[in-house]
Amino acid sequence: MIIVRGLVASLLIGAAFVRPVQAAETLKIASFSTVLTEIAQRVGGAHVTVAGLVRPGQDPHEYQPTPADLEQAADAKLILLSGKHLEHYLDKIQQATGGKAESLAVGDALPTLKMQADPDEPQAKEAADPNGMIDDPHWWNSVANVERATVIVRDTLIKLDQADRTDYEENAKTYLAKLDALNNWAKRKVAELPRDKRKLVTSHDAFQYLARDYGFKIYAIEGVSTETEPSDRHVAELIDDIKKQQVKAIFLENTLNPKVTREITSESGARIGGSLYADGLGDGDGSTYEGLVRHNISTIVDALQ
Repeated sequence: MIIVRGLVASLLIGAAFVRPVQAAETLKIASFSTVLTEIAQRVGGAHVTVAGLVRPGQDPHEYQPTPADLEQAADAKLILLSGKHLEHYLDKIQQATGGKAESLAVGDALPTLKMQADPDEPQAKEAADPNGMIDDPHWWNSVANVERATVIVRDTLIKLDQADRTDYEENAKTYLAKLDALNNWAKRKVAELPRDKRKLVTSHDAFQYLARDYGFKIYAIEGVSTETEPSDRHVAELIDDIKKQQVKAIFLENTLNPKVTREITSESGARIGGSLYADGLGDGDGSTYEGLVRHNISTIVDALQ
């Protein structure tokens, strides 16, 4: 009896030592994208620990990593970036990590829409090609792109952790099925709206990928970034377009000041159609990617009908 009790005690002591070792063996990931944070968590499951450094509701265009953020990036084995020139602080990450972590700019591996750079936006001007064009960084507003991003993250996790390959594949398969169902729902919802009513006025130019997928025409108050105010000339031209196109509603964004948008509605006769999640996950409905898409599509379609 004494031997059995001693054996049980030994096993319990052994188990106490095993748990911390298992926790320490998770793959540490630092993510500079709220959407990629969700993808990494869904695909990685129990095998990863994900530090989401750009928080839900935070404007990624204006985000600057804090010393604490850079410490977490330096401690990670994988760094996830949106890519397409969205992160203007790559030098800080490189300096903090010394190039030791695997750095994955997911958006750079996805199909790119080109946009005319706004000469008043320093970041856009710096990233522009000789023709004055820049990559649209808002790739996550296409569900098909998020499906592609999921495959890229899955393959990278497998590369870094071959032992858990089967789990990564199964987790990705489950998440991809949900994304496919989400995309099908979005197509059905948008089909409720006649094509001649698919005119979308937004606070900044963040929905070109959505417009491509579902047949919308975009009229944006600000450019691809959120860092500059629109010129008086641009606002006047936009008001004229809204009147000519008989656009019924203008949409706010969860991370932007609505002042200019409200001024345009008073001049154009359009109304506020609701608030959209443009730059990633947020609070409430937009706290998950599925919630973000369902909120945005429903808000747009219901307001423009």
